Amino acid sequence: MTRFALTLEFDGSPYMGLQRQAHGPSIQQSVEEAAEAITGEQVTMHAAGRTDAGVHAHAMRAHIDITKEINAFRLMEGMNAKLRNEPIAVLACEEVHDDWHARFSCIGRSYIYHITNRRAPLTLDRARSWQVAPPLDADAMHDAAQVLIGKHDFTTFRSAHCQAQSPVKTLDSISVERHGDVIETHVAARSFLHHQVRSMVGCLVLVGKGKWSGKDLQDALDAADRHALGFNAPPDGLYFARASYPE
Repeated sequence: MTRFALTLEFDGSPYMGLQRQAHGPSIQQSVEEAAEAITGEQVTMHAAGRTDAGVHAHAMRAHIDITKEINAFRLMEGMNAKLRNEPIAVLACEEVHDDWHARFSCIGRSYIYHITNRRAPLTLDRARSWQVAPPLDADAMHDAAQVLIGKHDFTTFRSAHCQAQSPVKTLDSISVERHGDVIETHVAARSFLHHQVRSMVGCLVLVGKGKWSGKDLQDALDAADRHALGFNAPPDGLYFARASYPE
């Protein structure tokens, strides 16, 4: 048996999420079916993180185990051929030790949230960015966001359906940058709660609009209460950016 590490890029718009779902298509199902078509084997894909319906990825790491003799390049090329009608691509494929695990070996994850701050309708970025028409103060958003860095009880920013054992997480970094009409929020941590990034971004947009101050964000964090949440951003603008592993 050989374990292959995959790097996946995908547009999550047509899918119910990364994990297999009984009620609709998923990235996991498409990747597993592509691998089976090439190898003749039923495989299970394990990923570095989970993504909701409509969430995208620049470089999601995953792994599958194959017993058939096949090299990484041929597997990647074959899977991409099978996935050509879907917005999923295998960017890289490599053999790894059988104790390497896409999820459990991961020591860091980062996301990017993409906002288009303009009044004109989205065309190229429709379903791939959150359009916010009123002008946003990206500097105020960045400054306020710094209170979120560190170890906190993030219950306020946690989905009611989150399955994590504890709401306490350590946020390593968060930054908000404007590039023309585009505002990007970059976040990094070892792991995240369900909806944590979207919930933080939603509240930061309230800061950007001038409806919340930095103190309001601090109060929401300190409340450790989902009812203190200002707004949960939509999935459209969220991208899984990178997974980190020990050298």
